[in-house]
Amino acid sequence: MRDGINSSALTSPVGPFSHAVKFEGVIYLSGQVAQDPATGQLLEGDAGIQSEQIFKNLQLLLKDLGRDFADVLKVNVYLTSMSDFALMNSIYARHFTAPYPARTTVAVAALPLGARVEMELIVAAQDWNEQIK
Repeated sequence: MRDGINSSALTSPVGPFSHAVKFEGVIYLSGQVAQDPATGQLLEGDAGIQSEQIFKNLQLLLKDLGRDFADVLKVNVYLTSMSDFALMNSIYARHFTAPYPARTTVAVAALPLGARVEMELIVAAQDWNEQIK
């Protein structure tokens, strides 16, 4: 049975989904755009400004889950323009260390709220040395 999780530190989901779902030792985080958690408004600005806010939001959610960026297994990044790749990637690189999580980055026609960047994560629900239940 999946366990839906919503963080009080983030804006409530705007649709029928949870911020995260835990299932059999893995946590799947829904995509995050650069919403200000206090207002729910998308931060204006380039892909760098939006990527910074996304990482702040992801860090809040991971903290609520008792996890951090070291527990991330996979990242999916969505950009509305591949010309934003280098800027997003420079910010991304500050949040992860080797061994890096697996990653897919794709360009899409549009994102929620007119965002330029969206990221979703797959996270280990337990420490690496714990047995998955």
